[in-house]
Amino acid sequence: MSTQNKYLKILLGVVFAAYFVGSLWLAYKTPTPYFLKILTLVLNIGVIYLSIKWGTWKSSAATLAIYVLIIGFLGNVPATIRLQESIRNLYFHVALWMSMAVMLLASMIYAVRYLIKGNLTDDIKAVETANAGILFGILGLATGAIWARSTWGDFWHWDPKQTAALVGELIYFAYLILRSSLDDEIKRARISSIYNIFAFPLFVALIYVLPRMSDTSLHPGAEGNPGLSSEDTDDNMKMVYYPAIFAWTLLGVWMASVRVRIQKIALKRNEII
Repeated sequence: MSTQNKYLKILLGVVFAAYFVGSLWLAYKTPTPYFLKILTLVLNIGVIYLSIKWGTWKSSAATLAIYVLIIGFLGNVPATIRLQESIRNLYFHVALWMSMAVMLLASMIYAVRYLIKGNLTDDIKAVETANAGILFGILGLATGAIWARSTWGDFWHWDPKQTAALVGELIYFAYLILRSSLDDEIKRARISSIYNIFAFPLFVALIYVLPRMSDTSLHPGAEGNPGLSSEDTDDNMKMVYYPAIFAWTLLGVWMASVRVRIQKIALKRNEII
């Protein structure tokens, strides 16, 4: 790739990110019907897709991340008595968990592809997207603990959501341990792919279903609902929250892609692929 094309892709990625943020500002800062706000999000997903397809997504990810960090810490947030300034953790704790779910879903999809096609590259992508998801999960637990200390008085309360999140992380740690216990590449890929396919639905049930069935959750929102209520957020926060999800997800894809290239080089050296 020539230097000129490289800089052009970087500039185009910044433009995509600017369009993404600008369209959200227009949607939420002006009187806009609800269906147009949904349409804006759908169009932005298309913009992100084009950014990935044209190879400009890295600069888009960096631009969105910088935007989230600056506006996330300096922008206005609702003056709620219950959460106060800690509501800013929505951009990090909650957005990280959403990005984690996307990465783990991608990992399961690659596991299915491996079982269908038998291509070891798909197995590499499955484990590396899982690694990125696990990292986001760890960061989500850490930021959640900080939020709990601010709002509940202590870092850990064995809240149903906290406990389920910890168990979900342990499920994927077991996935990595299973892989490390098998020496044969083909056997490792096949067995861990099967495990991965069953792990993701169980993880979703633990994180998003079971906590909502509990009437003792400390998470903000209606009783038994670990989600945030409309009183805790406003349209200004949505203009940071949505870019945060895309920013952390794209950064996860970036990390996973680097790791995939490293793993493929190692397998080629060993003449496995």
